[in-house]
Amino acid sequence: MILGIECTAHTFGIGIVSKGKILANVKDMYKTEKGGIIPVKSAEHHREVAEKIYDEALNKAGISEQQIDAIALSNAPGLAPCLLEGLRFAREKARKLNIEIIPVNHCVAHLEIGQSVGSRDPVLLYASGANTQIIAFTGGKYRVFGETLDIGVGNFIDKFARFIGEGFPGGPKIEELSKFGKYIELPYSIKGMDVSFSGMQTKLQQLYEKEARKEDLAFSLQEVAFSMLVEATERALAHTEKNELVLGGGVDCNKRLQEMCKIMCEERGAKFFCPSNDLLTDNGAMIAYTGEIMFNSGIKMKSEEVDIKPRERTDDVEVSWK
Repeated sequence: MILGIECTAHTFGIGIVSKGKILANVKDMYKTEKGGIIPVKSAEHHREVAEKIYDEALNKAGISEQQIDAIALSNAPGLAPCLLEGLRFAREKARKLNIEIIPVNHCVAHLEIGQSVGSRDPVLLYASGANTQIIAFTGGKYRVFGETLDIGVGNFIDKFARFIGEGFPGGPKIEELSKFGKYIELPYSIKGMDVSFSGMQTKLQQLYEKEARKEDLAFSLQEVAFSMLVEATERALAHTEKNELVLGGGVDCNKRLQEMCKIMCEERGAKFFCPSNDLLTDNGAMIAYTGEIMFNSGIKMKSEEVDIKPRERTDDVEVSWK
């Protein structure tokens, strides 16, 4: 019985997993009316909701805390104040229950949870706020085959949403606006396997100031940004000779991005896997799920040995459980 804690950014979540089955996945998200994430405010949010989310998860799973064998913690990468709050809470519970902690890389968890919907050896399109990477396991580790050269696609979308007067998170609002828009040409910036969004960001802001319609800009943003991601992902599938694609990260909740990925996979004869939205966005279940896989291979640490790694990259992780 593994309890997982997600705390890397705006979401505090707790998941409980036993033998690969998700028993609970409860979370609460820090939101703002305007502006983006303020890390210390997000950490305060985590502190305020932690006990409530913990109790809800135990109730939903129908277990007592004494049945927990270990705590999986998303200790990397992320916003340091948020990670520290998660570490404090994990240590407190681990000491109380006399159990160990499994440090889990958040990005890797987005890939591993794909197993819960049937993927086995996929390429992951990881599209979230701070992270935009195309990842696959090869040569004994998770390797990044393509990534953003400037900002994550989610932060790019949120930044534009704020610019046109929408709050955080901006992704759902841009998706809704896009349903009523028409195409306007925007910079398409892909360099080998890597993508860049800063040029498109500037162009969108210039067009908005020239009174282009929000709906047209939202539609065009999605079409161009997502086309870049799909092109780079297809190259990764070809390069690695893998025939599975799995989605991970909050931006992958977007129906248009899912549709474009699905079409690409159908044309290549590849299998397409997309977890449900509650497993795409940041969540404790994917941390618990990955933690159980690691725990079963003997990976665990005493609570005082665990530390946060705010800047740990996916390809820095030592993968000893495969």
